[in-house]
Amino acid sequence: MAIREIRLNGDEILRKKSRVVEEVDDRIRELLDDMLETMHKYNGVGLAAPQVGILKRVIVIDLYDGNPPLKLVNPVITKAKGEQEVEEGCLSFPNQYAKMVRPEEVVVEALDENGKKVKIKAKGLLAQALSHEVDHLEGILFVDNMLPGTLEYVEPEESK
Repeated sequence: MAIREIRLNGDEILRKKSRVVEEVDDRIRELLDDMLETMHKYNGVGLAAPQVGILKRVIVIDLYDGNPPLKLVNPVITKAKGEQEVEEGCLSFPNQYAKMVRPEEVVVEALDENGKKVKIKAKGLLAQALSHEVDHLEGILFVDNMLPGTLEYVEPEESK
Protein backbone atom coordinates (compact mmCIF):
# COMPACT_ATOMS: atom_id res chain seq x y z
CA MET A 1 0.00 0.00 0.00
CA ALA A 2 1.06 3.57 -0.59
CA ILE A 3 0.03 7.09 0.29
CA ARG A 4 -1.13 8.91 -2.83
CA GLU A 5 -0.99 12.65 -3.45
CA ILE A 6 -4.34 14.33 -2.91
CA ARG A 7 -5.31 16.71 -5.70
CA LEU A 8 -6.37 20.09 -4.39
CA ASN A 9 -8.96 22.66 -5.41
CA GLY A 10 -8.00 24.15 -8.76
CA ASP A 11 -6.66 20.88 -10.19
CA GLU A 12 -8.62 20.36 -13.40
CA ILE A 13 -8.90 16.57 -12.88
CA LEU A 14 -11.39 17.23 -10.06
CA ARG A 15 -13.84 18.67 -12.61
CA LYS A 16 -13.68 15.70 -15.01
CA LYS A 17 -16.13 12.82 -15.20
CA SER A 18 -14.69 9.45 -14.17
CA ARG A 19 -14.74 6.36 -16.38
CA VAL A 20 -16.54 3.11 -15.55
CA VAL A 21 -14.25 0.32 -14.34
CA GLU A 22 -14.61 -2.61 -16.75
CA GLU A 23 -12.97 -5.23 -14.51
CA VAL A 24 -12.17 -5.32 -10.81
CA ASP A 25 -8.63 -6.66 -10.91
CA ASP A 26 -5.49 -6.46 -8.75
CA ARG A 27 -4.73 -2.92 -9.97
CA ILE A 28 -8.17 -1.72 -8.84
CA ARG A 29 -7.78 -3.51 -5.50
CA GLU A 30 -4.38 -1.84 -5.04
CA LEU A 31 -5.94 1.54 -5.86
CA LEU A 32 -8.69 0.92 -3.28
CA ASP A 33 -6.13 -0.03 -0.62
CA ASP A 34 -3.95 3.00 -1.42
CA MET A 35 -6.97 5.30 -1.32
CA LEU A 36 -8.04 3.94 2.06
CA GLU A 37 -4.53 4.38 3.48
CA THR A 38 -4.34 7.91 2.05
CA MET A 39 -7.76 8.82 3.43
CA HIS A 40 -6.81 7.51 6.90
CA LYS A 41 -3.53 9.48 6.86
CA TYR A 42 -5.46 12.72 6.34
CA ASN A 43 -8.33 11.78 8.70
CA GLY A 44 -10.98 11.81 5.99
CA VAL A 45 -14.21 9.81 5.96
CA GLY A 46 -14.31 9.40 2.18
CA LEU A 47 -12.11 9.63 -0.89
CA ALA A 48 -12.83 9.32 -4.61
CA ALA A 49 -10.28 8.24 -7.22
CA PRO A 50 -10.19 11.64 -9.00
CA GLN A 51 -8.88 13.10 -5.73
CA VAL A 52 -5.73 11.01 -6.21
CA GLY A 53 -5.53 11.78 -9.92
CA ILE A 54 -7.28 8.67 -11.28
CA LEU A 55 -10.39 9.11 -13.45
CA LYS A 56 -12.05 5.84 -12.48
CA ARG A 57 -15.36 5.31 -10.70
CA VAL A 58 -13.87 4.13 -7.40
CA ILE A 59 -14.54 5.41 -3.87
CA VAL A 60 -13.70 4.49 -0.28
CA ILE A 61 -15.54 5.47 2.91
CA ASP A 62 -14.78 4.86 6.57
CA LEU A 63 -16.99 6.33 9.29
CA TYR A 64 -14.71 4.97 12.05
CA ASP A 65 -17.78 3.46 13.70
CA GLY A 66 -16.59 -0.11 14.14
CA ASN A 67 -17.87 -1.21 10.74
CA PRO A 68 -15.37 -2.16 8.04
CA PRO A 69 -14.56 0.55 5.49
CA LEU A 70 -16.47 0.56 2.20
CA LYS A 71 -14.50 0.00 -0.99
CA LEU A 72 -16.83 0.58 -3.93
CA VAL A 73 -16.40 0.34 -7.68
CA ASN A 74 -18.85 1.97 -10.12
CA PRO A 75 -21.20 3.23 -7.36
CA VAL A 76 -24.57 4.59 -8.49
CA ILE A 77 -27.19 6.22 -6.29
CA THR A 78 -30.41 4.47 -7.31
CA LYS A 79 -32.71 6.09 -4.72
CA ALA A 80 -32.57 9.21 -2.58
CA LYS A 81 -35.11 10.22 0.05
CA GLY A 82 -35.56 13.12 2.42
CA GLU A 83 -33.22 16.00 3.18
CA GLN A 84 -30.68 16.82 5.85
CA GLU A 85 -28.74 20.05 6.30
CA VAL A 86 -25.14 19.11 7.00
CA GLU A 87 -21.73 20.67 7.39
CA GLU A 88 -19.22 19.21 5.01
CA GLY A 89 -15.54 19.38 4.22
CA CYS A 90 -13.34 17.74 1.60
CA LEU A 91 -9.75 16.53 1.55
CA SER A 92 -9.27 18.45 -1.71
CA PHE A 93 -10.25 21.66 0.14
CA PRO A 94 -8.15 21.49 3.33
CA ASN A 95 -9.61 23.21 6.37
CA GLN A 96 -12.66 24.51 4.47
CA TYR A 97 -16.22 23.66 5.48
CA ALA A 98 -19.67 24.63 4.23
CA LYS A 99 -23.30 23.83 4.89
CA MET A 100 -25.44 22.09 2.31
CA VAL A 101 -28.50 19.93 1.87
CA ARG A 102 -27.95 16.24 1.17
CA PRO A 103 -30.39 13.32 1.00
CA GLU A 104 -31.25 11.84 4.41
CA GLU A 105 -31.29 8.34 2.89
CA VAL A 106 -29.76 6.82 -0.24
CA VAL A 107 -29.54 3.42 -1.88
CA VAL A 108 -26.28 2.76 -3.71
CA GLU A 109 -25.52 -0.12 -6.05
CA ALA A 110 -21.88 -0.91 -6.77
CA LEU A 111 -19.27 -3.63 -7.02
CA ASP A 112 -17.12 -4.53 -4.04
CA GLU A 113 -13.35 -5.10 -4.20
CA ASN A 114 -13.96 -8.63 -5.51
CA GLY A 115 -16.27 -7.54 -8.31
CA LYS A 116 -19.39 -8.76 -6.49
CA LYS A 117 -22.59 -6.65 -6.74
CA VAL A 118 -23.55 -4.93 -3.51
CA LYS A 119 -26.51 -2.77 -2.50
CA ILE A 120 -26.11 -0.34 0.38
CA LYS A 121 -29.02 1.35 2.15
CA ALA A 122 -27.60 4.32 4.02
CA LYS A 123 -28.91 7.03 6.34
CA GLY A 124 -27.41 10.11 7.95
CA LEU A 125 -23.63 10.48 7.76
CA LEU A 126 -23.16 7.45 5.50
CA ALA A 127 -25.77 8.79 3.05
CA GLN A 128 -23.98 12.14 3.13
CA ALA A 129 -20.55 10.58 2.51
CA LEU A 130 -21.82 8.40 -0.34
CA SER A 131 -23.49 11.41 -1.98
CA HIS A 132 -20.30 13.49 -1.64
CA GLU A 133 -18.03 10.81 -3.13
CA VAL A 134 -20.38 9.89 -5.99
CA ASP A 135 -20.51 13.61 -6.85
CA HIS A 136 -16.71 13.56 -7.19
CA LEU A 137 -17.03 10.87 -9.87
CA GLU A 138 -19.17 13.31 -11.89
CA GLY A 139 -16.75 16.21 -11.45
CA ILE A 140 -19.05 17.89 -8.92
CA LEU A 141 -17.37 19.42 -5.86
CA PHE A 142 -18.94 20.14 -2.48
CA VAL A 143 -18.61 23.90 -3.03
CA ASP A 144 -20.98 23.52 -6.00
CA ASN A 145 -23.73 22.37 -3.61
CA MET A 146 -23.07 24.63 -0.62
CA LEU A 147 -25.65 26.97 0.79
CA PRO A 148 -24.62 30.52 -0.20
CA GLY A 149 -22.37 32.31 2.27
CA THR A 150 -21.56 29.25 4.40
CA LEU A 151 -18.00 28.46 3.25
CA GLU A 152 -15.50 29.04 6.02
CA TYR A 153 -11.82 28.38 6.58
CA VAL A 154 -10.83 26.80 9.89
CA GLU A 155 -7.26 27.32 11.06
CA PRO A 156 -5.45 23.95 11.44
CA GLU A 157 -4.75 22.89 15.04
CA GLU A 158 -0.94 22.77 14.68
CA SER A 159 -0.75 26.42 13.54
CA LYS A 160 -2.81 27.81 16.44
